[in-house]
Amino acid sequence: MTTPTTSRSTLSPTELQHLDAYWRAANYLSVGQIYLLDNPLLREPLTLKHVKPRLLGHWGTTPGLNFIYVHLNRLIKEHDLSVLYVAGPGHGAPGVVANVYLEGSYSELYPDVGPGEDGLRKLFRQFSFPGGVPSHAAPQTPGSIHEGGELGFSLTHAYGAAFDHPDLLVACVIGDGEAETGPLAASWHGNKFLNARTDGAVLPILHLNGYKIANPTVLARLSHAELDTLLRGYGHTPYYVEGDEPALMHEQMARTLEQVYADISAIQRRARVDGVQERPAWPMIVLRSPKGWTGPKVVDGLPVEGTWRAHQVPLAGLSDSPEHLRQLEEWLLSYRPEELFDKAGVLRPELAALAPSGERRMGMNPVSNGGLMPRDLDFPDFRDYELAVPQPGVVDGESTRVLGTFLKGVMERNMNIFRLFGPDETASNRLDGVYAASGKTWEEPQLSTDLHLSPDGRVMEVLSEHLCEGWLEGYTLTGRHGLFSCYEAFIHVVDSMVGQHAKWLGTSREISWRRPVPSLNILLTSHVWRQDHNGSSHQDPGFIDLMVNKAPAVVRVYLPPDANTLLSVTDHCLRSREYVNVIVAGKQPELQWLNMADAAKHCAAGLGVWAWASNDRGDTPDVVMACAGDVPTLETLAAVSLLRKAFPELKIRVVNVVDLMTLQPQIEHPHGLSDAAFDEVFTTDVPIIFAYHGYPWLIHRLTYRRAGHRNLHVHGYKGEGTTTTPFDMTVLNDLDRFHLALAVINRVPHLKDAGADVRQQLLAKLAEHHAYVRATGDDLPDVKNWRWAES
Repeated sequence: MTTPTTSRSTLSPTELQHLDAYWRAANYLSVGQIYLLDNPLLREPLTLKHVKPRLLGHWGTTPGLNFIYVHLNRLIKEHDLSVLYVAGPGHGAPGVVANVYLEGSYSELYPDVGPGEDGLRKLFRQFSFPGGVPSHAAPQTPGSIHEGGELGFSLTHAYGAAFDHPDLLVACVIGDGEAETGPLAASWHGNKFLNARTDGAVLPILHLNGYKIANPTVLARLSHAELDTLLRGYGHTPYYVEGDEPALMHEQMARTLEQVYADISAIQRRARVDGVQERPAWPMIVLRSPKGWTGPKVVDGLPVEGTWRAHQVPLAGLSDSPEHLRQLEEWLLSYRPEELFDKAGVLRPELAALAPSGERRMGMNPVSNGGLMPRDLDFPDFRDYELAVPQPGVVDGESTRVLGTFLKGVMERNMNIFRLFGPDETASNRLDGVYAASGKTWEEPQLSTDLHLSPDGRVMEVLSEHLCEGWLEGYTLTGRHGLFSCYEAFIHVVDSMVGQHAKWLGTSREISWRRPVPSLNILLTSHVWRQDHNGSSHQDPGFIDLMVNKAPAVVRVYLPPDANTLLSVTDHCLRSREYVNVIVAGKQPELQWLNMADAAKHCAAGLGVWAWASNDRGDTPDVVMACAGDVPTLETLAAVSLLRKAFPELKIRVVNVVDLMTLQPQIEHPHGLSDAAFDEVFTTDVPIIFAYHGYPWLIHRLTYRRAGHRNLHVHGYKGEGTTTTPFDMTVLNDLDRFHLALAVINRVPHLKDAGADVRQQLLAKLAEHHAYVRATGDDLPDVKNWRWAES
């Protein structure tokens, strides 16, 4: 065990008495939130009419969270610190809400829940109650950037918040159940990316209370030697606070926090003053205390405190058990509320004085409400990075490589508020132009063969999608900006994380004191249609479907078809706030369609008719050929070329969709087109052949209310394909030019007979393709070398 260098008692008798009383007050308020509707100070005997009909909430982790919060308050006041409190254990809101109420933050933001008996009544009633607040430290909770309902992400959020906040200390409480998750296990490596010179500090506090819902936890059952070895192996210097006797625990915790703060100060001084560059062993705390500490020890003859039975509501079924009601009253009175609150129900002044004031309160730290300190990006003009496109469909380009040069410009101008995140794929995704502005963050030793590594790097690469996503969330929620680049198939690793973040943003919009934070921007590349070499493991465009299910006020999905539209879309997304922006773009060489002026105009509209590819000349077309995505756009235009040569009189309208949400009705999404505008583009009574990047049924979901939906026929990814050629991938899923042209012949009435010969030619071409790729391993030359100029 590591012993603090300070051996004398840190706390005076008065300090100890006050700290313990403040902790008792927080515990009292926590129990009250779980159980009470009325009689908040037990001024009269407790009866069933004072108790909630449905008991929701979790007690087991709460007293430990309260204990830590109280002692962090002391450290903040002693050293005038800026501290962000991240409560990782699920359902920990009773403790966090209790503490932000005691420090006054809650009443400032919610004046109707003021100090005094009526405020306490409202505080208790609202918890896990219809129209109230959740049982997690949610957006409604002052000081929170992390909702503990989905376990595993507290530590990665903490590091994201600490990056580029040199004066911030992020105290991250990690539940021992949470510590069993994969994301949390990976998150211990966040200390290898923390720059002591320019970043803040993260203080992990591993709370070992021994149990999950119904089982012991792994780390709590390890021997001390094994646990200590594990944590030191992760690169930490662990300090231990262990026991169940409050007075002794208060002494231990106060001494340990002083030692930890001294360690952090020394590390930062060596880095910032002495220029030491070696990666330090950052301190952390292991708090081992009983689950449900200070709660009922035995219920119905069974042990509760210190067991899994304390996890949720230790005393349930109050209406059926007068004994449980008596025990609840005894439990509440054990905190001696008359010593904690005056006759008006206000926390006694000598206890209130223990909390920091102003923005030093953890509930009011501006960092936790990132929009309070808006730091807008200084943008270069994206138009300056234009890929020259003299005419559509004759120039090849790697869209994401062009984007990389723009991101370099963004990074150069914003070296302390913008980062690029990705799982070892920056170069693979053709974004390596950013390395001219900044290398990759790396605190470990370097070899002569390494490239682009730097302790001051702004590119965050680690082979964990969880860490990349969590870092970006923590970074943007605390007011900074970033982009997460990922292979399309593997963004599914963080499906639930992004979904939870979308919920957070959606809820935050409804909270008046929450300020808009920078958007979460995700670039999906190395996508399904160009995973011909990796095979089916890398083929899955379903993340779009997941995001479209989320709150329409928050989610945006973009499918730019070429480099210039990608530049325009990315510039827009990086400027936005309070959204989850998903951009899907290819990285392989592909034909380019629009010059910059046309690209910017097209992206602003979200979708539009490409007049240069259409020949309906404003009349009612015979067919609408729509496309969304780079490969679908290529195949659609190639099909148009085939059809125009075969049927010169056929009137074709080409529609390209960049903003997928424009397809929804206006009443469903802010970007949705009105019915009149949609019908003007797509018509109501002619066939629509829609080539789409992802699963085809999503387009039907988005458009099923439109008048022309019965005429809509969507081609997209059907789950077919493995290691094959790029064009064969489209053929296997009926997205290729030949299948699209066949769809037109089969759907346009006057072509069903007139097009018989062309139909046979297209089928023969498909047969030729099938034989050719299997004989040569390559695509047909006339497919590979096709250009729109030949049309």
